[in-house]
Amino acid sequence: MKVKMKTVKKITSGVLSFTLIAAIVLMAVTVISVKASGGEPEIFGYQVKTVLSGSMEPEFQTGSVIAVQPDGDMTRFTEGDVITFMEEERLVTHRVVDVVESGENVMYETKGDNNNAPDRDLVLSDNVVAEYTGFTIPYVGYIASFAQSQLGGALMLILPGLLLMGYAGYAIWQGISQLESNNKKKEKQTEKAENPA
Repeated sequence: MKVKMKTVKKITSGVLSFTLIAAIVLMAVTVISVKASGGEPEIFGYQVKTVLSGSMEPEFQTGSVIAVQPDGDMTRFTEGDVITFMEEERLVTHRVVDVVESGENVMYETKGDNNNAPDRDLVLSDNVVAEYTGFTIPYVGYIASFAQSQLGGALMLILPGLLLMGYAGYAIWQGISQLESNNKKKEKQTEKAENPA
């Protein structure tokens, strides 16, 4: 029974250590990539964007993180594609509901899935910056937004370090307790050997 408990403790300790280290690395990478990219991180050629409104629900929720692909011919989109485009100094991600060709220009009529009507203005293909890839993680955008702030960036780097220090203190305390327990056992064994009944 004691051997099983030791094995369980060892496995639990290993999993906890790995989880804390992974959390520190993930938070550090998130903060650094957010700061380096000036807002939205890029991973393997995909940009990660935070959803700030519910206009595309249920496709993706407010506070989600979505992946968009910025490269390629921005005149290639058809009805049903979800694109990210510039509109009055901000990025918008909506679905293409119609494609309008005017001479050499390609324009898109767009609409948020949750909106009652199409967007007011057509989107010129030159203003399209990326295509939504279908990858979304709910609620992670709140963390990315928090990481962009000075307080958030500092906390996301400091907090895992404090957790790791706390865990290290716990591991040291556990090790000392184990040594004391082993020493008491040895003392008892020595007493028994010196004073046989």
